[in-house]
Amino acid sequence: MYVGILALALIAGLIGGVIGFGSSIIMMPALVLTWGPAHAVPVMAIAALFANLSRIMVWWREIDWRAVAAYSITVVPSAALGARTLLELPPRWVELGLGVFFLTMIWCRRALARAQVKLGLGHLAIIGAVVGFLTGIVVSTGPITAPVFLMYGLSKGAFLATEAAGSLAAYGAKATVFRAYGALPNSVAIQGLIVGAALMLGGILAKRVVQRFEAEQFRRLIDWMIALSGILMIGAALRG
Repeated sequence: MYVGILALALIAGLIGGVIGFGSSIIMMPALVLTWGPAHAVPVMAIAALFANLSRIMVWWREIDWRAVAAYSITVVPSAALGARTLLELPPRWVELGLGVFFLTMIWCRRALARAQVKLGLGHLAIIGAVVGFLTGIVVSTGPITAPVFLMYGLSKGAFLATEAAGSLAAYGAKATVFRAYGALPNSVAIQGLIVGAALMLGGILAKRVVQRFEAEQFRRLIDWMIALSGILMIGAALRG
């Protein structure tokens, strides 16, 4: 069982390390089939911490700490609130709405790019409040944060590390709430650590792949992955 999960986690970590998101979307079906949804969500919350940590380690020198601070100041409390809400509400309709929103974000990012619109630190703080709450409820909001940090003006390593640092704060708040309300016992935390270690290794291996991309190629790749994420999330919500 663990061999298959770890092999998939290595691949998911590699993909997430290249585009900045996607690890959770790839891993969750396998985790749900293995342990069930109630167990899989906190496992992935712990594993996601390590996936983001690997991107921070690899691209440490390129992090925009001002952007991280502006984003994190609102994303942490709102992620904690979202995680508490998750323990009470089914996330199906939220996932359906997010799937549609992901697809819309591709058009929005390109339209704003053509208009040469860039987001500032204040925008990151406002967006962090919304994204944090959604992160607490659903498995992944990477397709939202990706265009946000791209519109802030980041790309490649700077984008990957800065987005990861902000996401690390959000997932840390989420894991803390799970722990406080008994949804993250030691056995689940250990499983999250094991899956997270494989994700981290994949993220570290991704650096050489990222370095081969031109900035515009990198943005197009992310748009394709956002589209795929939106379609998969809509499908999962409709099946549920």
